Amino acid sequence: MTGDAAGNRELVIGAVAYTANVVPIWEGIRDYFRASETPIDFVLFSNYERQVTALIDGHIDIAWNTNVAWVRTLRRTGGTARALAMRDTDLVFQTLLVARAGDHIDGLESLRGRRIALGSRDSGQACILPLHFLSRAGIGADDVRLVRFDSDVGKHGDTGRSDLDAVRAVLEDQADVAAVGVNTWQALTAAGDATVADLRVVWESEHYNHCNFTALDTLDRTLSDAWVKTLLGMSWDVPEHRRILELEGLREWKLPELTGYESLMRAMDEQGIGDAW
Repeated sequence: MTGDAAGNRELVIGAVAYTANVVPIWEGIRDYFRASETPIDFVLFSNYERQVTALIDGHIDIAWNTNVAWVRTLRRTGGTARALAMRDTDLVFQTLLVARAGDHIDGLESLRGRRIALGSRDSGQACILPLHFLSRAGIGADDVRLVRFDSDVGKHGDTGRSDLDAVRAVLEDQADVAAVGVNTWQALTAAGDATVADLRVVWESEHYNHCNFTALDTLDRTLSDAWVKTLLGMSWDVPEHRRILELEGLREWKLPELTGYESLMRAMDEQGIGDAW
């Protein structure tokens, strides 16, 4: 935490540089907070594990974390870390399974004996949770053939690269089904991508939580409450706010609802996923 020219305490926010858009997003958010009582600056990290460590060591005040990074922060703080805010889209995240339109696949039970393409091993949406949902349905590793793509380890699937690799495997008949995050699939279909025109969704998960702003319990509550109040004041109806919201993939910031992390916590425990890869 530092100070700005007016003497206000400046909060330092951590974010992972998973795409070139991260810089204009955070420059826009910094500009938005400049006139508030909680001005900010931001620091970019190359991976979420380093960001989690920086938060715990006190080098940043708040981390913009994936769901996997949130679970790891909770573990390393004995459950005392606090989620401050989320995107509206983080409350309704899903994993989808997509297959070729002509294949006779419908639901999880039809996957026995099939080839399933998974994204990076640290991706909640494209690997960890798909394996959890399969296991919950009674489908184990011996019942399917897993085709794995560790394309962007450290980014927790944020780049979408491993999702796209999984989709490509289906298109090239290297797999029968691909696990993808709903955001990746929506981006492909919204763009009218001709390469996925012959694919269809054959199963979708329940909603679960994705990202949140995470702080330690040592961050002053009055300060963090003021910061959250300013964040929630961003409005879709204000053009300069909308530009930032669109880039970050939301319409409205929300207070956290943490029950949507329970499935990922169980999945990480079941799969023995620790604090490093």
